[in-house]
Amino acid sequence: MTDSQIPDSASSSQVPVSAALADVLFAGQLHTIHDRWRSLFSSDPFRFEEGLAHRERIDLSYDRLRLVNEAVEAPQVLASDPVELTAVHEWAGAVDPGMATIVSIHYNLFFGSLADHEAAARDLGEYVRAERIGTFLCTEVAHGNDAVHMETTATFDRAAREFVLNTPHPAAAKFMPNTGPAGGAKGAVVAARLIVDGTDHGVFLFLTPLSDSAGNPLPGVEVRPLPQTASSPVDHCATTFHDARLPFSALLQGDHGRLTPDGDFTSALGSPRRRFLQSIGRVTMGKLCMTAHSLGVMRHALDVAMRYAHTRVTSGMTKGQRVPLIAHRGHHTPLLDAVATTYAATLLQRSVVRQWDRASGEEREAYERLTAISKAWITWRARAVMTECRERCGAQGLIQANGIALQLASIEGTITAEGDNTVIMQKAGGEMLLGGVDLKPESEIAAEDRELADPQFLQDLLADIERISHTRAKARLRKRAASPLARWNTTVTPAVALADAHVHRLAAESLLTAAGQVPSGPPADLLRGLHALFALRRVAAHSGDLLARGRLTAHQVEDLPDAVDAILGLLEPHALTLTRAFGVSEALLETHPMLSA
Repeated sequence: MTDSQIPDSASSSQVPVSAALADVLFAGQLHTIHDRWRSLFSSDPFRFEEGLAHRERIDLSYDRLRLVNEAVEAPQVLASDPVELTAVHEWAGAVDPGMATIVSIHYNLFFGSLADHEAAARDLGEYVRAERIGTFLCTEVAHGNDAVHMETTATFDRAAREFVLNTPHPAAAKFMPNTGPAGGAKGAVVAARLIVDGTDHGVFLFLTPLSDSAGNPLPGVEVRPLPQTASSPVDHCATTFHDARLPFSALLQGDHGRLTPDGDFTSALGSPRRRFLQSIGRVTMGKLCMTAHSLGVMRHALDVAMRYAHTRVTSGMTKGQRVPLIAHRGHHTPLLDAVATTYAATLLQRSVVRQWDRASGEEREAYERLTAISKAWITWRARAVMTECRERCGAQGLIQANGIALQLASIEGTITAEGDNTVIMQKAGGEMLLGGVDLKPESEIAAEDRELADPQFLQDLLADIERISHTRAKARLRKRAASPLARWNTTVTPAVALADAHVHRLAAESLLTAAGQVPSGPPADLLRGLHALFALRRVAAHSGDLLARGRLTAHQVEDLPDAVDAILGLLEPHALTLTRAFGVSEALLETHPMLSA
């Protein structure tokens, strides 16, 4: 389907509008960093293949991983570049969620962990050539979000100067890594407790070969396939070790811990927990990767749904009248809400990646919480947006070849991977109560002197929502309780609301900032319209709190529905312009049956 075949508000004079919006959405890198991966993943080898069995789809994902590897100049350089690495994830998931998953594991978790630790005399050539695929073994059956308490051990054998890797009992099995026979030879960085002369020095990573070229487990390694999941098709397994021998060079060392061949241990960190967190530091980068995957598939789904809404016709309001779906307010309202959310989420991610990339040393610790709550918020929003897109496409949205249903299922994995979203938000909310947030001061301008059309008023209201949650959570925390757990149980709900309010405000702020970065006229007007829609929806959901505290007037509360409706009317004629800015490949879109008729 070509642009000329799609009714669009964008005349030739408006073509630059999509370009200007794309420029801000992709931070000026759509035609450089992103185009490389967009072109690769829209080429023939990555087209959807109908009718494959579960194992066949997994095998295809590994074949495609090797095609990706041909385009990667140096895996460890890619792993160390947050902008490039997240760009790969933004385009991979839309064509093959299973491949996107193993790409993330191989380059971020595996090669990234190696890049983050001191180099040793290791020959990584087979991994660089993807003759052996890298994976990451951390969580255990009994230890997920509390992986710091994992029980797998790597005991140092002084005489042999080797490590002996063991799984003490079934509950300590490494849970869900892609260690099955699909894809051929595998190796991993395995998180295990370093034991030297009976002393537990905490969790470290160990480079561990797992299987041979036929996918058969090596001596001391046992792999048990897990039941098929509803998320991305991947060879998930439970993996255990039984006196598996590793050379001394297997230990990934650094300032957090060093061991000499004679068994002398030193560490710049006195806390085993901090050693653990530094060992698995790639999980934070993994959150950015999961977020990027979610953004890519949600933008793709929204572009598909929006195009379908403009080409699929249905009954109008008079006899014999036929109109496109988009003409109905009941159809375009949820799609435009999804557009506003997707723009806000994308721009928030750009800001977070930029901050993470520029930070160093202790600065990075300050951004870990922002990275975590952004991951939780964006992956949840992606599920909501894609569910809406699937429904708006009716039965067509259920067909996997149309690029929504399979990708929607993959979002369930991102919500759980690299830290369960609910746990992330609870942890962040607790930390923010203890001083981990700078609250915006309350505006001194009275509500009756302000207008809902003022974007700064909307931003101030979002800050009010954040401050209200903080006050409520603090009050709960100060109340007497029967136990620390009881006190936390009364506090956790407003604490999570605080974290949610914080990231909502930042997302809206990113959208408003972008409006000031594009050319004046239609591009800026559309971004301001999206900001208004996004912020007004949030304000309306919390209008009771805002009214009770005098931050909104009763008249303004009554005006909220009309204000939203007015914005929808302004945005609807430009709906395709807004989604074309997502830059989805026309070659890829033409492969979806619902768009190619």
